[in-house]
Amino acid sequence: MPPIFSAALASAALKAAQDERVNRVFICTPDKDLSQCVSGTRVVQLDRRRDLIRDEAGVLEKFGVKPASIPDYLALVGDSADGFPGIVGWGAKAAAQALSQYPHLEDIPKDWLAWHPTIKKARSLSESLFGTWSDVLLYRTLATLRLDVPVFDTVEDLRWQGPQPNFEAYCQRLRAPDLLRRVTAAATRS
Repeated sequence: MPPIFSAALASAALKAAQDERVNRVFICTPDKDLSQCVSGTRVVQLDRRRDLIRDEAGVLEKFGVKPASIPDYLALVGDSADGFPGIVGWGAKAAAQALSQYPHLEDIPKDWLAWHPTIKKARSLSESLFGTWSDVLLYRTLATLRLDVPVFDTVEDLRWQGPQPNFEAYCQRLRAPDLLRRVTAAATRS
């Protein structure tokens, strides 16, 4: 998904979650970068491919890190969909082990001897990480979704008001008369 769409989804999820009238926000994409927006059970991610709703516990189960650490995780392992490679030697398991102990890149001790003993290959991981420090910070910046994209003023702006005046012409161009009937019928029910 293009970064602007991810940022728009992230911004919309945050804005909707701030409205007390909203019970739950569903982010309808399995994209890894949007996992950083998940919050408890209030903001969740829907993975339609797997028919799965992923809350904060689900993000932790899938990636081994909390949602707030997802940009750091992606910086280490890379994200081919967004075009950055990650850091050599850092796979999903190593990133999860390190970030479960040190939630953000800056929290990881520079001296590999001070790393938590559950982190395997600490020396080589440390050398790889700190040898490419400026790259990993850039990758994290690329993986961090903006939350300030203008999307709507209030959730009331999202309430469906029925088909727009040009919808009939659009359905004719698509040669989809059934779509026009279905949407018109739905509008009379709401």
